[in-house]
Amino acid sequence: MRILLVGAGGVGNAIAKIAARRDFFEAMIVSDYDLARAESTVAWIEERHGPQNGRFVAARIDASNPDDVASVARENNATHVMNAVEPKFVPTIFAGALAADANYLDMAMSLSEPHPVNPHEETNIKLGDDQFAQAADWERAGRLAVVGIGVEPGLSDVFARYAVDHLFSEVDELGTRDGANLVVRDEAGNEIFAPSFSIWTTIEECLNPPVVWEKDRGWYTTAPFSEPEVFHFPDGIGPVECVNVEHEEVLLMPRWLDAKRVTFKYGLGAEFIGILKTLHQLHLDSTLPIRVRSADGPVMVAPRDVVAAALPDPATIGPQMTGKTCAGVWVTGKGKDGNPREVYLYHVADNEWTMAEYESQCVVWQTAMNPVIALELLARGSWSGVGVLGPEAFDAKPFLDLMARTVAEGGYGQAWGLEERL
Repeated sequence: MRILLVGAGGVGNAIAKIAARRDFFEAMIVSDYDLARAESTVAWIEERHGPQNGRFVAARIDASNPDDVASVARENNATHVMNAVEPKFVPTIFAGALAADANYLDMAMSLSEPHPVNPHEETNIKLGDDQFAQAADWERAGRLAVVGIGVEPGLSDVFARYAVDHLFSEVDELGTRDGANLVVRDEAGNEIFAPSFSIWTTIEECLNPPVVWEKDRGWYTTAPFSEPEVFHFPDGIGPVECVNVEHEEVLLMPRWLDAKRVTFKYGLGAEFIGILKTLHQLHLDSTLPIRVRSADGPVMVAPRDVVAAALPDPATIGPQMTGKTCAGVWVTGKGKDGNPREVYLYHVADNEWTMAEYESQCVVWQTAMNPVIALELLARGSWSGVGVLGPEAFDAKPFLDLMARTVAEGGYGQAWGLEERL
């Protein structure tokens, strides 16, 4: 397996660092529009693990150009293209991978477009629609695209598949619930606003109409931040108010798993929700370029890109961050014995540990771990297929076993939890 990693930002950097401890692949080409950033990732690996003898190399890539993606993939004989950049680049990387006759993985799917008339009631173009529309092309080519294989979506979908297969005879709801107690402070110790993940992506998923799926109704939308609930997260995180947010799980799980209802709720907090609403009111969430005066004359710039540039890079805030993040799926229904059952399957990442081990903050590290596990399962033949498939299309047990097995036993040493809630 030869992996072209597109993007050496926070998550891409963590993917390379995690992969450096594994032996299932021949080479990883760490690529970025900023070659220096890709080179920095490779240098960190060589400093920590010694000379790589070509196993990790850096390359420049233009993720917005499918021809360039295909060219870099061909030049390096890539068998798999791992997309680790913002979802606005999904269409071009997706096309470039197929043109290069390579397999493909991503952690966020092609973007949605709200309904032009009833955005808070009806769907229009849904997350991933563009990719699933091309499934036949991937099948004809005999190639596999695994979409949404980060932590959420990704590990959450694996948990859902495990619950359906092994824990429940009938599922009422598959509810992804994400919460944390993370705090970021400045040098003086004051708590500051610094999102732990790409603000560009966070704006996209939080301000778009959330999607809900019900067996009798199909996919429909609600207003942003709707249906607030207090969810109790394990491992000391505690109660966090969660709200409906647009997310890929709701678009993925119903394609393969039998449930009456599928939801996604995110623990944002009142301050974060207020900031997002303000950005929307000021049109600073827009991706459409506007004319801005500068010392060198008028320039065209997208307001959302300005917001992203003005905030701290999520990849750099790890040393200022404390706390834990939790990703998981809350499942209700009937257990295998026919009695009511309610469980929460989850994984917790502690920022202190991820910084000490990888110099990666916990949110990006937790996201990065899962595509590496998936790549290893594909390399070893535990997962296989053709077409465009989500994580729940594969057997969950090999994934969770490899994830939880100790490092000494050849695993990733990442225990996951199953908490009975009834």
